[in-house]
Amino acid sequence: MPADENTSVDPSRRALLVGGLAAAGGAAVAVGTARSQTAPDPMAGHDMSAMSADPYAAPMSGMAHGNMTTVGRVDHDANGFDPSTMLTDWDTGTTELLPDGRTLRTFEVTAIDREIEIAPGVLFPAWTFNGRVPGPALRAKEGERLKIIFRNHGSHPHSMHFHGIHSARMDGVPGAGLIGPGEEFIYEFDAKPFGCHLYHCHALPLKRHMHKGMYGLFVIDPDPTRQSDPALSAVAASRMLGSPENGNWQELAMVMNAFDTNFDGGNEVYAVNTVGQAYMNVPIRIDKTRPVRVYLVNVTEFDPINSFHLHANFFDYFDTGTTLTPTLRTVDLIMQCQAQRGILEFSFADHEDGMYMFHAHQSEFTELGWVGMFDVRGPGA
Repeated sequence: MPADENTSVDPSRRALLVGGLAAAGGAAVAVGTARSQTAPDPMAGHDMSAMSADPYAAPMSGMAHGNMTTVGRVDHDANGFDPSTMLTDWDTGTTELLPDGRTLRTFEVTAIDREIEIAPGVLFPAWTFNGRVPGPALRAKEGERLKIIFRNHGSHPHSMHFHGIHSARMDGVPGAGLIGPGEEFIYEFDAKPFGCHLYHCHALPLKRHMHKGMYGLFVIDPDPTRQSDPALSAVAASRMLGSPENGNWQELAMVMNAFDTNFDGGNEVYAVNTVGQAYMNVPIRIDKTRPVRVYLVNVTEFDPINSFHLHANFFDYFDTGTTLTPTLRTVDLIMQCQAQRGILEFSFADHEDGMYMFHAHQSEFTELGWVGMFDVRGPGA
């Protein structure tokens, strides 16, 4: 017997699929809000029995490919962050020169409890770094000394655990950087290895702190002078933020995440950079004459695997970003478990202008918000 015949589907999750995060907006999504908002049933007065019997039925009018957008808009000003600006909003901290000639790069990060809107009308009680989900995208250069001043203004114990190389004292686990409300801790370590990494809270229960929003990108750019091969040195230079070689690239920070809005252990809203379908409502503008580099990390809780699929194109993939040559060449889909990350590089130079979709290739994730568009245009278009 096919597995789907015996699979029970949570009614709130299925309501989002049938009503569509894409088509129903705040009213239908309200069945899964974290704060039990009252909203009218958009299907009231309609016989839905035939639809509920077949979760794979053809979409209703208005729910076709071209209309995969939410009704209404998230208030980004109230949230205090905008998924569109998050794409290129790198936090490079402040710098000073150490006596040994190296650079000391300092970041300041604060844990804050904050209610955020993750889809039109859907509020989520998040735990955040610097008031945003994901937290700030920290970016440094290989070999620098890093100093992260972490303050806990939240209501629970928190920490920052960095995926990188550091001493046990700086690991962000109990007894090594886990602090209570009102406390402060300073993490210090060298920036290595270069690559696309992440940080997250490591307080228990770990899955709750992760799911509530305590994570962010942590990118270390390679030092070109450490490469003996001129070709690899050129690649390293292209990844070093602010260099002339880097200026030709369109670099994007993307964090795949999801939200369990009714706290039943299953996600109802999926996204890149928190807001469901943000890049369907406001497609990402791409200059087709310049290559694209995506720093991608998966922090989705409750689902073991997430994925990234690019339509009508292929990319090279650098798993963890710790190499200057691709680990996968010419692919259009990659999978990531939680905390897995990597760098995608591709170009639209030979494509006609148009809207090119990207999304998770778990279809349910796509229908529940993890989908977007690249608005590809030539110069002056």
